[in-house]
Amino acid sequence: MNPPQPIVRAAILHGAGYGGGELVRLLLAHPGVDLAAVTSRTFAGQHVSVAHPTLLGQTDLHFSDDEIDVTRFDVVFIAAEHGQSAKAVQRLDATGYAGTIVDLSADFRFQDATIYPQKFKFDHPIPERLPDFHYGLAEVTPPPVGTRCIANPGCFASGIALALWPLAQHLPGDFDAYVTALTGASGSGARPSATTHFPTRDGNVRAYKILDHQHQPEIEAALGHRAHLQFVPASGPWTRGIWGTAHVPLPDGVSLNTVRGWYAAAYPAGTGAVRLWETLPELRASVGTPFCDLGLAEKDGHLVVGFGLDNLLKGAASQAVQNLNLAMGWPSLRGLVPNV
Repeated sequence: MNPPQPIVRAAILHGAGYGGGELVRLLLAHPGVDLAAVTSRTFAGQHVSVAHPTLLGQTDLHFSDDEIDVTRFDVVFIAAEHGQSAKAVQRLDATGYAGTIVDLSADFRFQDATIYPQKFKFDHPIPERLPDFHYGLAEVTPPPVGTRCIANPGCFASGIALALWPLAQHLPGDFDAYVTALTGASGSGARPSATTHFPTRDGNVRAYKILDHQHQPEIEAALGHRAHLQFVPASGPWTRGIWGTAHVPLPDGVSLNTVRGWYAAAYPAGTGAVRLWETLPELRASVGTPFCDLGLAEKDGHLVVGFGLDNLLKGAASQAVQNLNLAMGWPSLRGLVPNV
C-alpha cells in the first residue's frame, strides 16, 4: 500500500472569474489539496455559488476579502487580471509568505520587463521578481519538484506551443508556422465588452490582433525562437474552447510517419495532458477536459497540425493544477482524471 500523500492548504486570490471558478471546482475535488480560502473584493462575504452557480450545494466556502492571512497557506493561486497579479505578489512578499505561488495571469511569463508595456499596457511593478518564476507548460517545461514560483501559460500559447513543440525539437533549422485559431467568449473574461456581447458574437467569426497577439512572444520563447510564427486569432460563436490549425511546410525527405513518431515520443500516452488523434481533433471532445488534443494531416509536403483545448482548463485552471502536482512531486494528472 502506498503511504498517504500530504495535504497542502490552498488559497485562491481573485477567484470570482471564469478561470477562478474552474480552479475552485478542481481543487475541491483534489485528494491532495485543502482549499481553505477564495478571495474576491466584489463578492466578499458571499457564498462562492453567487459567482459560480454550479458550486451551489458542493461547498461551504464563502469569498473572503483581500486581508486574509496568507502565511497560513502552503500554496496560493492567483487568478487576477493581467497587471493585478504582480500587485498581489507584491503583497504576498510584504507578508513574508514563503509558500508556493501559481500565477494564472501573464504577469510573470516573461523575463524581459519591456514586453509588459508593449503587449499588456502596464509597467511591471516588480521586474526583479521575473527571474524567480518558472514558466510551467507542463508537458514541455515542467516545474521541477520544489519550485516555489510558477507562471501558468496563456490559453492560445498552450495550444500552439504544444502543437509545434515536437517540430521545434526535430526539424532542421528554423521553420515557418502559419496558425489560425478560434476561441470562445469566455477567453475574454467575465467582464462584458462590445466584442463579447452575445448578439455580436453569436453566429459570427471575427479576427482580431492579427499577427500581433500578446501570446506570440510567449509561444516563440517556449519554442526557442526556432518557429517563425504568423498567428491569426479569431473569436468563435461559442462559450469555451480553442480550436485551430498550424500549417508548416516540411523539408524534403520528412514523411508524415516520421512526424507522427516525433509527436508520439514527445507526448507518451498516459503521462501528461496531451492526446494524439489519428486525424484533426474536434473541439467538442476537448471542452470540459484537462487535455490538449492534437492531430496531423499532410499532403505534398504541407503538414497541418490541428489542436483543440478548453481555454478555462488546459488553457488555465487544470494546467495550474498540473503545475502544482509537478512542483509537489505528484503525478501530473493527479486530481484531474480518475484513479490518479
